[in-house]
Amino acid sequence: MKNLFLFCLGVTIALSSCSQNNRQAVKTNDTRVGASCEGCEAIYESPTPFEQLNEVDTLPGFNETGPKIEISGIIYHRDGRTPAKDVVLYIYHTDQRGLYSQKENDPLSKTTWGKRHGHLRGWIKTNEKGEYKFYTLVPASYPNSNNPKHIHPTIKEPGFSEYWIDEFVFADDPLLPGAERNRPEPVGGNGVLNPVQENGMLKATRNIILGLNVRNYPGSK
Repeated sequence: MKNLFLFCLGVTIALSSCSQNNRQAVKTNDTRVGASCEGCEAIYESPTPFEQLNEVDTLPGFNETGPKIEISGIIYHRDGRTPAKDVVLYIYHTDQRGLYSQKENDPLSKTTWGKRHGHLRGWIKTNEKGEYKFYTLVPASYPNSNNPKHIHPTIKEPGFSEYWIDEFVFADDPLLPGAERNRPEPVGGNGVLNPVQENGMLKATRNIILGLNVRNYPGSK
């Protein structure tokens, strides 16, 4: 019995070690910006090392039933003109039932934040032109709620800590309040998408400005 216990303990430690090694290293010398950002550390759960990410990702479940959408744009430096390369964008959202659901055989569903953010997650890194693009299904609103459907984004740029920007929301969503459509100081820039139908798929664009209206960010309020 003792040998069995020691064996199980060894397996547990090994699995834990592998899990930790697969996650990104948090740089403690990064400049801390943004307000309280619960869950932003989920960006470090990327199954692909940051240096190997590219500017395009397809989220899990894209081939399932639901309205398909391509979301793309350019991420700019704080000046709003210079494209920013090597910026990691982490996104996650609800499924077609409005839930942050998990998948039984999906390892990402078992991670610390996968248990809360669900399996519909993606990681992208901008190219030299600052471009990003991802494919997914339009999320559903939370069950029995008046919350508009949305996609959560987290930004990690070189030299700065990870931080939130305004959610991706949808202009055609009847649940989207008027105040959200015309926010005077949108964080990271306007997050309201205006999807158009093209070749059987919705397409929408959102450009992002790093640090815009982000607390403690150099040059921002």
